[in-house]
Amino acid sequence: MPALKLDAIDLKILESVQRDAGLQISELAARVGLSQTPCWRRIQRLREAGVITRNVMLVDAQKVNVGVTVFVAVKTSTHTEAWFKRFKSTVELIPEVVEFYRMSGDIDYLLKVVVPDIAAYDRVYKRMTADTAISDVSSSFAMEELKFTTELPLTYAG
Repeated sequence: MPALKLDAIDLKILESVQRDAGLQISELAARVGLSQTPCWRRIQRLREAGVITRNVMLVDAQKVNVGVTVFVAVKTSTHTEAWFKRFKSTVELIPEVVEFYRMSGDIDYLLKVVVPDIAAYDRVYKRMTADTAISDVSSSFAMEELKFTTELPLTYAG
C-alpha cells in the first residue's frame, strides 16, 4: 500500500489528537478549520491507513505508584531465533516493561521499566532472567524526568 499523502489539515488533526485524544469532533473540526463530517472522515481515513493506531489516555505514574523508571540494557551471547522468541515472550508477560527495543551497537536490547521501588524492580529482574540466558544486564535508574512526551514530530510527514 502506498504511503498516505498528508496535507496541512491532516497534520493539524494529528497534532491536536496527539495532545488530547479526548477532543470532541466539533472542537477538533473547529481547530483545524473543517466542519464535523469532513473532519470525522479524515480521522477515519487516517485510522484505516494505519497513521492513527490507537486512542489512549496517559496516566500519571506517580499517582498509580510506578514513579521509578529503570532503563535496562541487555546483552546476550546467543542470537538464535529460538532464544529471541523465548526472551520476547518473557518480556511481553511483564507489565512493568512499558517499552522494549532491539538495538544496534553494544547493547542488544533496551527496556524501559516502571515500578514503585527497587524491590519491585528486583522482582521484575528475576522474572526477566529466570529462564533466559543473558550475558549482561545493566540497570540505570532515572533520577529525574526532564522531558516526556508521546507526541511525534510531524515536520517530516506530508
